[in-house]
Amino acid sequence: QVRLEESGGGLAQPGGSLRLTCKAPRLILSVFNTYTMGWYRQAPGKQRELVATSTYDRVTRYGDAVKGRFTISRDNSRKAVFLQMNNLKPDDTAVYYCVVYQHPPPPGGVPQGDWGQGTQVTVSS
Repeated sequence: QVRLEESGGGLAQPGGSLRLTCKAPRLILSVFNTYTMGWYRQAPGKQRELVATSTYDRVTRYGDAVKGRFTISRDNSRKAVFLQMNNLKPDDTAVYYCVVYQHPPPPGGVPQGDWGQGTQVTVSS
């Protein structure tokens, strides 16, 4: 079990910004560099969905709902991944979960990996 440290959630107004951080401090760096790391989210009554992920060599993937508004970045030396969320919308309200994994998920599915506890993001005026 990989322990993940998430931070940065909270309340934002529509059109505002938030930045999420996820760290894996106890992963050995050489192992961390083989993992894909990223974010999924789950709103009440909905399935967990892809937000953004980054492989160790920074190949990124985004969910359709956030393309052009969210940016994922990764700092391998700090064993961390960041999610910059701009132009937030009420539909972005969800619990955001950090995840690390080695094998790609099935199409439309979620990865088999280690998940963080989740951080709440609420977008409301």
